[in-house]
Amino acid sequence: MRGQVVIASPPENSRQRILARPDEVRPLVLTGNVSPLTSGFTRRRLLRDTAWVLITVGLLLALDAAMTLLWQEPVTAVIALVQRGSIDQQELSIPLTGLDRHALASLTTVQERIAFLARREQQALRTGAAIGRIEIPRLGTSFEVVQGTDAGSLQLGPGHYPGTALPGLGDTVAIAGHRTTYLEPFRDINQLGAGDAVILRMPYATFTYVVQSSRIVTPTADWVLDDVGYDRLVLSACNPLYSAAQRIIVFARLQEVSPAPSARAVV
Repeated sequence: MRGQVVIASPPENSRQRILARPDEVRPLVLTGNVSPLTSGFTRRRLLRDTAWVLITVGLLLALDAAMTLLWQEPVTAVIALVQRGSIDQQELSIPLTGLDRHALASLTTVQERIAFLARREQQALRTGAAIGRIEIPRLGTSFEVVQGTDAGSLQLGPGHYPGTALPGLGDTVAIAGHRTTYLEPFRDINQLGAGDAVILRMPYATFTYVVQSSRIVTPTADWVLDDVGYDRLVLSACNPLYSAAQRIIVFARLQEVSPAPSARAVV
């Protein structure tokens, strides 16, 4: 008959019954025109499926937000873990040339040799390449430092500000890092207080700085990068968490230097 819906069913003599899952739709064999009843069923099914998709997406977004608040942003954390394996390590082991050895042999103090090696490293800096490692014992963190504070470099880890010195040159060394994404290396730098140590391990020496103070400034306060007449370390990160409205700055002063073998004596 026209407009009649015929539902196909298993043969009566079939001994095996197949149970569909709750979300499974049995195939319908339709003959003639589709009735308004069938059309309404299709619309309801579409609305139900759409609702489930929206609910699932909402739950995933809520989970992402909860993980970001309680731990760290998971997507960029995975990206950073993958990218860290591709950081260029070449600048951490540049061999001394004959000219380098001759120049070092003419220097009489360890401090002079460290400064020479620091200038040598600075001339070879390349954006995104590793230059050393930063350790903050109070926070239990240890990250490779790369050259550059552009978006791509900071995805790899804390980045050394171009235009500021390397450790051992008697000037300001500045390093920036994320607080809520890409492994959030500087997430808790607000917990650093006077006397806390920050260690920079460079190829030519290990430098231990002691925190003096911290300060909240505007993003345009580039005076924090100025040289002040002594070896100083500046750590910079966005503030407050999940915002770039301000910058939190930690100031530290050099306390101790442990030279690498290349700076102790000329081989």
